[in-house]
Amino acid sequence: MTEVSRMTDDRPEETDLRIAATAFHTHLGMIITDPQCRILRVNETFTRITGYDEEEVLGKHPRTFSSGHQDADFYAALWQSVSRQGYWEGELWSRRKSGEVYPQWVTLSAVHDGNGVLSHYVATLSDTTERKAAEREIQRLAFFDPLTGLANRRLFLERLRESLAAARRETMHCALLFLDLDNFKQVNDTLGHYAGDRLLQCMARELGRTLEHTDTLSRLGGDEFAMVLHQLGTDLGPAAEQAERMAHKLLTAISRPMALDSTTVTVSGSIGIAMLDGSETGVECCLQQADIALFQAKDEGRNTLAFFDPRMQARLFSRARLEADLRHALAHDEWRLYYQPQVNADGRLIGVEALLRWAHPERGLLSPGEFIPLLESTRMINEVGAWVLECACEQLAVWQAESRTASWEMAVNISPAQFVEADFVPRVEAILQRTGAPASRLKLEMTETLFVEAEDRLREKMQYLRGLGVRFSLDDFGTGYSSLAYLAYLPLDQLKVDQSFVRELPESRSNGAIVESIMALAGSLGLAVIAEGVETHAQYEWLAARRCGAYQGYLFDCPLPVAELEACWRGA
Repeated sequence: MTEVSRMTDDRPEETDLRIAATAFHTHLGMIITDPQCRILRVNETFTRITGYDEEEVLGKHPRTFSSGHQDADFYAALWQSVSRQGYWEGELWSRRKSGEVYPQWVTLSAVHDGNGVLSHYVATLSDTTERKAAEREIQRLAFFDPLTGLANRRLFLERLRESLAAARRETMHCALLFLDLDNFKQVNDTLGHYAGDRLLQCMARELGRTLEHTDTLSRLGGDEFAMVLHQLGTDLGPAAEQAERMAHKLLTAISRPMALDSTTVTVSGSIGIAMLDGSETGVECCLQQADIALFQAKDEGRNTLAFFDPRMQARLFSRARLEADLRHALAHDEWRLYYQPQVNADGRLIGVEALLRWAHPERGLLSPGEFIPLLESTRMINEVGAWVLECACEQLAVWQAESRTASWEMAVNISPAQFVEADFVPRVEAILQRTGAPASRLKLEMTETLFVEAEDRLREKMQYLRGLGVRFSLDDFGTGYSSLAYLAYLPLDQLKVDQSFVRELPESRSNGAIVESIMALAGSLGLAVIAEGVETHAQYEWLAARRCGAYQGYLFDCPLPVAELEACWRGA
């Protein structure tokens, strides 16, 4: 007889008993008690979950397994639900035979006989330890930084919103701090990313020890941390002083030597502070203010702090607009080349320096100081620098074709970002061939920064271009990474005395001594000297008395468009 037919032939009571017996051996733990809550039966799953055999718990009250986590009010509400509704369902914290406290999900039902009299209680329970652990892990991954264990950006933004709401309700000030390690990249580059990760972990602990336990600390990413200092008072002045004191403590904590396995590392940090009172337009506005303050701290020399300044915000917005306009300047034909004369000791024009100007459609003619840093930071300097070199060589070729201007030289500034590009040398060679400009009349001006940033191929590139006839001038000499080794190693032709030294001549004895030393050094190495920024006759006479070979500055002429330059100097 099949199981189906057997169940069909059984009396209904027997079928119910068989089904109940099967259900009793489910994957859920089960407890059956009498109306006084004395345990009558438990199943094998109960034993597996709790560690108690049936014989150990018969006749006992389930409170035997209580962990003490829930109080009397909780249990009163539980039994009230069973009394009114016939069941209760929820989470209970229980204790295993081993003493371990664990969470379980319990469904408790009251059983009544045919006359409606309470006969039993039946409880099913499941161990939710693993589920809770999984929930905690999901929460950790969603809201905490896996490297440092600090709140991540998502959780930090949520807590910042809560802080702003509380500040608005209570008319209290709070402070948002952005912190960035100044030389973290150097640690990664020299010691490796594992050491960098260890440093971030150590830094998180140091910062956590420094902050109050009520403050919020987060790692936003990379080497950037953020903090919210809560409830600093209703008066902005004292609140800002508290924030400043805490920022100084944080800077001190950052600068402590950190032991990273086999080495010790010391770094510094910069902190931007935005004072908030809940009146800000939103979280994004607050983050922007702190970010601008951090930018200002870095701009002031790093290892320092700065408060958000609306004037700085205006400057940064202006910079952002200018950067957007820069991206269209070449396509809209807004670049211009001006030329400043370079003269010899007799005042005769021997060459010019090509200087870039931007004919901005709204702001007029802009000088390099306003846009060159932006070109370099956005890497647009390569494209614009190639345009400058092309136009300068085209003009040099035009002058070469006329006897009165054939001897003029063309000096063109080259950014370190340009020179280190792999295609720089082929590009210069192609421009010379395309324009027909004489390489011997082209002089590339480079700053000492290049010697630090360029790779070993620096000398190789210079020698190749030197073989074509191109000459090299070292610009701003004495203001950067001056090194006699570079002067002896690289194929230079000229040193350009920076205008900062010339400006104080002849009054400054120290500047005079520096200029005389540069000229003597250049003479011993067979290098020519040109002094820039010559604006007075006294400066010119002082330099001439020491046999300076060439001059450039407003005393002779300002940078001019090509037509004005030719009109003034073609016959000179």
